[in-house]
Amino acid sequence: MIRRASLVLVGALMGATAMSVVYSAGMPAVAAGSSTYKELSIFGDVFERVRAQYVTPPQEDKLIENAINGMLTSLDPHSSYMNAKDAEDMRSQTKGEFGGLGIEVTMEDEMVKVITPIDDTPAARAGVLAGDYISEIDGQPVRGLKLEDAVEKMRGAVNTPIKLKLLRKGADKPIELTIVRDIIPVRAVKWRVENDVGYLRIISFSEKTYDDLVKGIDGIKKQVPADKLKGYVLDLRLNPGGLLDQAINVSDAFLERGEVVSTRGRNPDETRRFNASPGDLSDGKPVIVLINGGSASASEIVAGALQDMHRATVLGTRSFGKGSVQTMIPLGENGMLRLTTALYYTPSGKSIQGTGIQPDIKVDQPLPAELQGKLTSEGESSLPGHIKGQSETEEGSGSSAYVPPEPKDDIQLNYALDLLRGVKTDPAFPPMPDKAEVTK
Repeated sequence: MIRRASLVLVGALMGATAMSVVYSAGMPAVAAGSSTYKELSIFGDVFERVRAQYVTPPQEDKLIENAINGMLTSLDPHSSYMNAKDAEDMRSQTKGEFGGLGIEVTMEDEMVKVITPIDDTPAARAGVLAGDYISEIDGQPVRGLKLEDAVEKMRGAVNTPIKLKLLRKGADKPIELTIVRDIIPVRAVKWRVENDVGYLRIISFSEKTYDDLVKGIDGIKKQVPADKLKGYVLDLRLNPGGLLDQAINVSDAFLERGEVVSTRGRNPDETRRFNASPGDLSDGKPVIVLINGGSASASEIVAGALQDMHRATVLGTRSFGKGSVQTMIPLGENGMLRLTTALYYTPSGKSIQGTGIQPDIKVDQPLPAELQGKLTSEGESSLPGHIKGQSETEEGSGSSAYVPPEPKDDIQLNYALDLLRGVKTDPAFPPMPDKAEVTK
């Protein structure tokens, strides 16, 4: 049933597990003007001066790498250069497992900021929280390091310890943790049965996601007879993104027809459209999609597609708002170039860049007292140098990114369950399929 799209990653943030890429041979460059080559000659002069006269002999390869990254990071937060080792690490991450601590991170205020700890990983078990700032790694200050360097320091051999110093809003003093590294097998989809409702939580969009989703739906169908199954909750909260082909396939799993997403580049002829094929794995059962401020990129594609096609009701709070696509251009033995080349659009033609997905039913998840003021509500629109979206406003994107560990405390989940069981009602549920917007 599912049409396999080309391999594309659209992760929300650069970090230990979430990176934004599209594999491509790249487009031929247009010749630069004479003034550009003059500026490049200035760069060459500066490089030679530094190489020959700096007080200590610099690492020439690092000089070049840092210069390239300086150029790319001046464009937007998601364009960057990866050397050969980083490129290989990225490839392994898309397979759904990697070595390390199990945290998704970005750089903010010259410190590593934790976006979210991954479930059932050393970091999560040690008590690392979303919104924590890592100020020291093994006693070395993070300030002054590039994000790639900080991430590299946190990686290492399995069963080796690492010491982190965390700054947590509201904490009286820094928190010091010793965490033992481990292989991080990322289970892409977790599922369970909530009496008469199937619950599917997509943790990441790796190569395993669609297959894990199929297994989850099959497992739910075996446990609950079709006439008893009220529907499905598709939980995309705290999901930072991943492979675009997996986002398309997950959307297609619930759709019979219509556009899933389009990507539009600098030139009109670069527009690509991805459409659903016949066949609904959920057999037309009602679907509620849960999102929050930790739902980004690939997860926003799924939420936007099912919302626009009136296949599902989206419940929760505004999503992160990362609507750009990065092309990963191989540079042979020199690594890869990650370059923002397009924005993606939902079936109705809306760009979510800097705005995010607005839920059909807004349901806040209150923070427990001990976390009050410790979790950020900032999204893509708050990132320095981000590409401003066509519909971006001062309100910006993002919202609280918290999911309670116990289902009984999960107000958003329980609201969705009550809707599916008919305990609660809302005009937005169920959506009206005959009003689905189809882009032609």
